[in-house]
Amino acid sequence: MGGRTTGRQCFVLCADEKTSIQARRRLHSTTPARPHQLTRVEHEYERLGAWAYLVAWDAHRARLFGRCERKTGIRPFGRLVGEVMRQPPYCDAERVYWIVDNGSSHRGQPSIRRMRRRYRRYPELVLVHLPIHASWLNQVEIYLSIVQRKVLTPNDCSNLREIPDRLLSFQRRYEAAAKPFRWEFTRHDLANLLGRLDRNADPAPLPRAA
Repeated sequence: MGGRTTGRQCFVLCADEKTSIQARRRLHSTTPARPHQLTRVEHEYERLGAWAYLVAWDAHRARLFGRCERKTGIRPFGRLVGEVMRQPPYCDAERVYWIVDNGSSHRGQPSIRRMRRRYRRYPELVLVHLPIHASWLNQVEIYLSIVQRKVLTPNDCSNLREIPDRLLSFQRRYEAAAKPFRWEFTRHDLANLLGRLDRNADPAPLPRAA
């Protein structure tokens, strides 16, 4: 960035895809929970098809941008990026960092070059890859974990359209309730904590052989 500042804001978007979300119609209706009885879900089902859920999470503003596609890939991910980057404040930002893993939709240096070519009108867009095998560091994984537990379990649908309806309805509700917070645990706090753990983790002496 050359040390230059323009007074415009920078944003961080954490993005990922939840693949192959199956729409399953149970052969017998799910029985809701009631006093002294848990929810009962029939184990046999009919497959109605599948969706992919692509989502970007604005880490500082508690904003969500999601879309359902029939499959993941370079083009579906590009549609998500375009949807976000066309609207303010991202289209007017100094930098918009997209945090992604190394999945096939946005893998390595080729994806960076592809984004630069496709979105030349948005030079502020910067694709940032997490280390391989470290996709769990992406904050959007927290939201996708909540989606799995709150929206997709149990997976019991009457038709294929129910999946995107549920996902996008929950997304709007979650966004309305979510609030950003300031993380105050610094790297110096972490270093001090690890130091204390090291000092208190002296192994017990091994017993002597008889």
